[in-house]
Amino acid sequence: MKLLILHNRYRFAGGEDRVVQAEKRLLEANGHEVILLEENNHSIISVWDTFVAAGGAIYSFAAKNRVEAEISRFCPEIVHVHNFFPLLSPAVYDACYSAGVPVVQTLHNYRLACPKAMPFRDGKTCEDCIGKLIPWSSVVHACYRNSHLQSSVVATMSTWHRLRGTWHKRVDAYIVFTHFQKEKMVQAGLPTEKIYIKPNFVFHADFPHKDSQYGKGNYILFVGRLSEEKGVSVLIDAYIQNNLSIPLKIVGDGPLRQVLQAKAQNAGYENLIEFLGFQDKSKVLRLMHNANFLVIPSIWYEGFPLTIVEAFACSLPVLAPKLGSMAEIVEDGVNGLHFEAGNSQDLAAKINWAIKHPEVMAATGKNCRSTYESQYTSEANYNQLMKIYQEVIDKAKFKFRNKL
Repeated sequence: MKLLILHNRYRFAGGEDRVVQAEKRLLEANGHEVILLEENNHSIISVWDTFVAAGGAIYSFAAKNRVEAEISRFCPEIVHVHNFFPLLSPAVYDACYSAGVPVVQTLHNYRLACPKAMPFRDGKTCEDCIGKLIPWSSVVHACYRNSHLQSSVVATMSTWHRLRGTWHKRVDAYIVFTHFQKEKMVQAGLPTEKIYIKPNFVFHADFPHKDSQYGKGNYILFVGRLSEEKGVSVLIDAYIQNNLSIPLKIVGDGPLRQVLQAKAQNAGYENLIEFLGFQDKSKVLRLMHNANFLVIPSIWYEGFPLTIVEAFACSLPVLAPKLGSMAEIVEDGVNGLHFEAGNSQDLAAKINWAIKHPEVMAATGKNCRSTYESQYTSEANYNQLMKIYQEVIDKAKFKFRNKL
């Protein structure tokens, strides 16, 4: 099968970019011919670049022409869009439609429901714009990059393409990660019959099964971006307010790193809470193999954090909030524990319980590996992805025959 993948990389690489590369690797490993056509936000440098990108985010004729040329040259059987915002724009759908090539769109975030792409405002989840024809609230609150102007551009894109039927008529299938995400996207107005659920994965070969002693490092672990929605402040509060004594290792960087470090230091926890900054994959995996458990303290819905799948593959239990997709991915008492999102007291209570029940947590770790092997391997994911592709191609052929 010949596949064209379209993706707009962000200025700072994240889990979304890793998923794109992983799927490309997966497809090529199974004998498919794949072209990855990317744009990169690094090209947005000056004020003029920002102005041009803003207009192009609504509809980029340059991106449309570029995709049309690539389709004409490569003749793919299907086009898989991962992220079109802002430089590719929804114009790429028109290029595919004109060429008669079916389109699959992975929804890595909530952009088609929320102009910010993250239903989160003022420290809590927000659904003010979900399902609204005009997401006016996002403009009023300057949700996108704290800018009324830039928020109005994204809101205009959303409204215009909804009115012209882009989301319904130009996309043949959407891929989401969980049932929860599907519910939110249907609430936002996407056709339920076009939405497929396929989780993220990690390569089985990269995570061979290892028999390890539970919690031999005697610490708990956080891996992720240090920003408000990730809830790391809640995790640190759990330590400060409840005198937790097990070491905490925090892997990652972000805009709140200095603030969070100062918070820990001012409370006298600088020796117990260690900020490791960004670490490469091999170091993160070593930390996972030796940790007692992974904590995901996020206070927003999240999509499908790859760190959870990696933890499962490492037989590492996960403490996650009973919120959104995370409550679905992590099963309470099976492969992890739930706590109330944003509640540092409840989080501390669950941490203390886990520390006092090492035998239970060791068994939970074994369940994590079983969860990974049954649901999140590259082999299982490939079969799911090909099933979606084939259904989309078959439906497109059926439509074409009916037009003749």
